[in-house]
Amino acid sequence: MHAPNWKVDFLKQADEAGITVEQLTIGPTSLWQIVSSDWQRFAELALQQNLRWAAGWAEQAQDWLLINACFEKQGRYVLLRAKVHNPKPELPSQATVYPAASRSERHTQDMFGLNFVGHPDNRPWTRHKAWPKNSYPLRKDFPVQGEPEAVTPPDRDYSFVKAYGAGVYEIPVGPVHAGIIEPGHFRFQAVGETILNLEERLGYVHKGIEKIAEGRTPEQLARLAGRVSGDTAVGHCWAACMAMEQAAGVEIPPRAALIRGILAERERIANHLGDMGAICNDVGFAFAQMQFTRLRELWLRCNAQLFGHRLLMDRIVPGGVACDLSEQAGIAIKRGIYQLRVELGEILPALDLNSSLEDRLYTAGYLPEDIAAALGTLGFVGRASGQDFDVRRDAPYAPYDRLPVKVPVEAQADIASRFWVRYKEISVALKLIGQFIDLLAPGDLLSDWKTPEAGREGLGIVEGWRGEIITYVRFDADNAIARFYPRDPSLLNWPALEKLVLGNIVPDFPVCNKSVNGSYSGHDL
Repeated sequence: MHAPNWKVDFLKQADEAGITVEQLTIGPTSLWQIVSSDWQRFAELALQQNLRWAAGWAEQAQDWLLINACFEKQGRYVLLRAKVHNPKPELPSQATVYPAASRSERHTQDMFGLNFVGHPDNRPWTRHKAWPKNSYPLRKDFPVQGEPEAVTPPDRDYSFVKAYGAGVYEIPVGPVHAGIIEPGHFRFQAVGETILNLEERLGYVHKGIEKIAEGRTPEQLARLAGRVSGDTAVGHCWAACMAMEQAAGVEIPPRAALIRGILAERERIANHLGDMGAICNDVGFAFAQMQFTRLRELWLRCNAQLFGHRLLMDRIVPGGVACDLSEQAGIAIKRGIYQLRVELGEILPALDLNSSLEDRLYTAGYLPEDIAAALGTLGFVGRASGQDFDVRRDAPYAPYDRLPVKVPVEAQADIASRFWVRYKEISVALKLIGQFIDLLAPGDLLSDWKTPEAGREGLGIVEGWRGEIITYVRFDADNAIARFYPRDPSLLNWPALEKLVLGNIVPDFPVCNKSVNGSYSGHDL
């Protein structure tokens, strides 16, 4: 149940501060339009009123840029929008107020050429020498194939932060790593083995997702969204479909909503099992890593058998789902739930009583609650540092609006907390899957699609396995996509890694990194 609506009081405060707000709506989300000069002042008021900065993006509309920022409080969302004239666009930076906005603004700066005045760090972020200096890939006049040089120049002049002093040295790691993980560069300053500073450089797997989405049909966009980050096929596809359905005025059938919930919770469990094993592996506890990997593999094989795809890609489609669940399949899933509970009950005591594992995980990778809040951290990373928020409970959508959702939260804020929050989330997900199966009733899997008018927009917000996913969609004429922006939780969780490694030793970086497990692909749109 929602708390009393804070928006009325906030608007009074804005009026008293001289900020004029034009009120509109996008589905259930309030759309507030303000003049660009009030952009930073609005953020200052929002911070005073304890609103959380959740996402930011831009889009081109003829001679204007539309700048958007999404805020949340008590499960209610507000989409803030301002117009900036295109030839020399400028806007006061919200990153001076909300550190969470920093990388998002840098991405917008690189892709649209918008100057965020007063930004605390205006270095390029997404640009890796792939485009000429004064070309902006997300503007409408930029060709989707780009204008690539025969050889992309090396990105040698990125100005990393420097540290000086007796015994201080620098360690570059990546962007190419020893395993099969995607590329990311980490620049350490250390004294002995103690980390003084870490700076990330991402964007190496930039795919042009936002650009190549333009002109797609809803079905084509759903397939693309499912590939924003391969381990979050369900979460991103659901958020994109929700946004499109909102814009089109389409309500999915109850049976389809329940199957979407089952798919999402199965995705959550598979990834948490893999992460728990990887955390153990990074501190040399290979036995646990093998067991969790085995359990994850069995879970994925069940996905393939019952739903046709190990990672559940393309199972969610605009208007509903592309797969059904028979009564026999429901029985098989419940049998798998029972078996997983039994096996976890046998493995977890071995971890809980392992003093060597405890020594490596407890107190390591500490992320204080205030820093987690300032960075807007999400999912298990935020909840392990006291951030008590989950879209399924706090802004419920079908089918989660039919059941209570327990949200595990811890305050210890270390690697161990991020490990145990994952385990507790598995337990919650297993229960939810069983409840969703019990609620399944005969019914349709798809609703008829309604072609939205040009300019219609939607905002899809779901709780992916890493945390809150926010996806924005605007339609053009003839059922074509004009703008698509998916905000993966990793955009807000990656900066937390730079903070939680401070004071740890260099050999503990891999396990600190795995305890966050940000998606490179989900970040590098």
